[in-house]
Amino acid sequence: MREYQVCNNCVMDTSDSMIVFDESGQCDHCKNYYQNILPSWHPDEESEKELYSIVDNIKADCKNKKYDCIVGLSGGVDSSYVAYYAKEKLGLRPLLYAVDTGWNMKVADDNIRKIAETLGCELHIDRVPVNELRDLQLAYFKSQVPYQDTVQDHVIFASLYRYAQKMGIKYVLTGANYSTECVREPIEWVYQNDLRQIKDIHKRFGTIPLKTLPTCGMFKYRLYYPLIKGMKVIKFLNLIPYLKEDIIRTLEERFGWERYKNKHYESRFTRFYEGYWLIKKFGYDKRRAHFSSLILTGQMDREEALRILAEPPYPEEEAMEDMRIICEDMGISVDEFKQMMSGENKTYEDYKNSAWLIELAVRVARFLGVEKRNFR
Repeated sequence: MREYQVCNNCVMDTSDSMIVFDESGQCDHCKNYYQNILPSWHPDEESEKELYSIVDNIKADCKNKKYDCIVGLSGGVDSSYVAYYAKEKLGLRPLLYAVDTGWNMKVADDNIRKIAETLGCELHIDRVPVNELRDLQLAYFKSQVPYQDTVQDHVIFASLYRYAQKMGIKYVLTGANYSTECVREPIEWVYQNDLRQIKDIHKRFGTIPLKTLPTCGMFKYRLYYPLIKGMKVIKFLNLIPYLKEDIIRTLEERFGWERYKNKHYESRFTRFYEGYWLIKKFGYDKRRAHFSSLILTGQMDREEALRILAEPPYPEEEAMEDMRIICEDMGISVDEFKQMMSGENKTYEDYKNSAWLIELAVRVARFLGVEKRNFR
């Protein structure tokens, strides 16, 4: 059994089983940030020129269209700011797009509405087939893997890309950024978007045919959409100064936007998965990666992060209420769910997967400079 250790520079620890520490006690996530991300990541005047060049191309390419881009809006910090910045700072004409999976907290729905109404942007909300989604999510719980949010994430992005193509919109603006996400969660915490695995887990544990649930495999996302349809995913937050607390204050003042306790906690399902299931069953606390990103980018004090990590992500009574609601929505009892939680832990390797193909794609992305974070 490996001796427990936590990085003395960030707060990543040996719950990442492949973490490597140097002789000074600093981890390889930090080393990767200092060596591979920071040297080429400069949200300054040069990157601003790059951003406006991208924006000019978008405007010229879409001058005769109703919308020149689409923004997937969750009600969270990053996507809300992307919508605001695209419309008011860059002068783009975004179509705002949200996916209703039935798990949004009221704060998320309110934030989405406030952003759309205040900006005067059209908002399209897609409601996915809940019965199919719940059956697939229950299958994932039964499979005993840790990455329970794979299903919801997959459906949201598959829906976004599909709708963008339907509307003839080539430019997709996302909230991905190094400022708050430079430390990537290890693959054992959050496995990749693997349609082969999704289908295998559902085949083994699902009960309802997935006839209309949106999906998007690696071929469609990596080849068909960008090469055949010309779709471009723009991560412009890496090209501008992006400090989380400043951004939140801007959103609060401009839109009456409401904050929530932790990253991704605008979804009840995600809150329960990250704040209870993942920690209690596997010992993985995603806050470590989130806080480490903020520490490395100078937005959070390490001692403050350690103090917060010593407490559960949210109160036990709220977690139990979330468990009750989730079980009711999936048509099982709390006792059945607790029995699943006590089952033998599994990983992506226990099911059919495309890990080798994903790893190859990531290597190519790193070679091209598209992906610079640790991937393992």
